[in-house]
Amino acid sequence: MHHLSLYLHFVKLRIRSQMAYRLSFVLDLFAQASISVIDFFMIALLFNRFKELAGWSLWEVGFLYGMIGICFAVAEMMGRGFDVFQRNVVRGEFDTMLVRPLGTFYQVFAHEFLLRRLGRIAQALAVLLIANSQLDISWSLGKVGFLLVSLVSGTCFFIGLFVIGATSCFWTVQSIEIINIFTNGGVFMGSYPFSIYRWWFRHFFTFIIPLACVNYFPSLFLLEKVASSGVPPLGVQLAPYAGFLFLGVTMLFWRWGVLRYQSTGH
Repeated sequence: MHHLSLYLHFVKLRIRSQMAYRLSFVLDLFAQASISVIDFFMIALLFNRFKELAGWSLWEVGFLYGMIGICFAVAEMMGRGFDVFQRNVVRGEFDTMLVRPLGTFYQVFAHEFLLRRLGRIAQALAVLLIANSQLDISWSLGKVGFLLVSLVSGTCFFIGLFVIGATSCFWTVQSIEIINIFTNGGVFMGSYPFSIYRWWFRHFFTFIIPLACVNYFPSLFLLEKVASSGVPPLGVQLAPYAGFLFLGVTMLFWRWGVLRYQSTGH
């Protein structure tokens, strides 16, 4: 509870600083939402030509798009400290974190809070709600809970990717660009049904980088497409928890990296 209250205090300070220039903040929100609208507009153009994709309609893909968009935007908002961690290493600021009476993971996590990502969250949520209104989904308390768990798990998954990128800075100083393939590229890939990809690609993003587990498989359950997908029902039910496991593994990787960190002065 002490750590939570301290984190909320840090968030409050970050929000206050970002709200100092309110017009700039509002324009930022609008820009973030507009960019995301263009992304979905391109998907809509694709479906205007082909009508469906591997048995998925526009609004079923819109459901996928909304889920993955919310997860990524929330992860960016909360885990921004890891995304820009290379600055701490380059400037030697991480050294000061090592002598503070708080864990380094917690300090980096609380270092940044990007409120303007609310624009992306709002746009992705709007697409998800519109898609839901266009689809005949029989909602129940269990499905709502499953959706919430999937969204939190997806957020943890993307934060885990940011942690991997930050940890690599202990050896490379600069964050490795390949992580963007799995973060921004992951949002793009997760916006489409995984059945359109080759088998090796599906297996890699299921068992190594569990992107499919936090978006595609949960959508199969929520849209009642499990039977036609050929995926084991039990696997679909357990899939969302892969995001929590993935974050746990990346936290261990972070601890291992911290133990092998050498100051920029060495």
